[in-house]
Amino acid sequence: MSLARVAISSCVSVSRQVIAGSSHCLRGLASTSVVFNQKHRNKMFIAEERGSPYAPDYRVFFRDESGPVSPLHDIPLWADRARRLAHMVVEVPRWTNAKMEISLGETLNPIKQDVKKGALRYVSNVFPHHGYIWNYGALPQTWEDPRHVDPGTGARGDNDPIDVIEIGSRVAQRGDVLTVKILGALALIDEGETDWKLIAIDARDPDAERLSDVADLEKVRPGLLRATLEWFRLYKVPDGKPVNVFAFDGEAKDAAFAHRVIDEVHEFWRALVSGEAEASDICKSNVSVAGSAHRVPRDQAAAALAAAPPPAQPQALPDTVV
Repeated sequence: MSLARVAISSCVSVSRQVIAGSSHCLRGLASTSVVFNQKHRNKMFIAEERGSPYAPDYRVFFRDESGPVSPLHDIPLWADRARRLAHMVVEVPRWTNAKMEISLGETLNPIKQDVKKGALRYVSNVFPHHGYIWNYGALPQTWEDPRHVDPGTGARGDNDPIDVIEIGSRVAQRGDVLTVKILGALALIDEGETDWKLIAIDARDPDAERLSDVADLEKVRPGLLRATLEWFRLYKVPDGKPVNVFAFDGEAKDAAFAHRVIDEVHEFWRALVSGEAEASDICKSNVSVAGSAHRVPRDQAAAALAAAPPPAQPQALPDTVV
């Protein structure tokens, strides 16, 4: 049994096909997400779940029409570079709590649930919110270089792809690849590191044409920016951590500023995947990056996916986050 989620990743049209036979399928067993984008009409990315959701073996791998790919290295940053529309890989759908993220150290960089001190991580509910309050994920082909001290924040990069919050009306699915319009950025300082949070909206959202910058947020999504700042400040407090702080006194920077940050972290990624920069804890294997010393044959990538466990029933969520 499988659930196929099909979306045209452009502003023109959206189609959806569901191939399913039970309510369990609708919870995500062996689900695939196929995304086409306007610029690369023949390109598609399929999210393929393996293992048991909410268990240590759970992974979400990605494929294109030729086989497995890395969402970090092989999905292009730009869906439409001329229009400055970016691809976003959704790690955590809105209203969910499981802290999922692209696995930097594993071959093909699948999405997995983060583990801390031997336990799977869940974000606590912070009143009045439930889980993440937007679709949350990352831009592919970006890297916040920990060797680089940002002159504006005074802190080093956090060694991750750059994070994105997507504020559209649709609740995404884990593994969706969206085409998003970048509106601005917040500079969270997380345990002494710069942790950029880009603010974006799905280019297909009915409000996308009304939003061009963070200055438009209050009239189109009133209260959202204030709630976002509150959420990021408080979400670790229930776990005994201090309140988070922001650079720039919590000011949301505009779209032009955000695009400069994206260009910078894309260049950091280029240095990483080319071998000019070193990060021993990041798997740089890819199937498509021209000039990369870490490019591997397609059959090697296919073997890595074939070795993953088969899809299985999800585990029960903790009572604290249901």
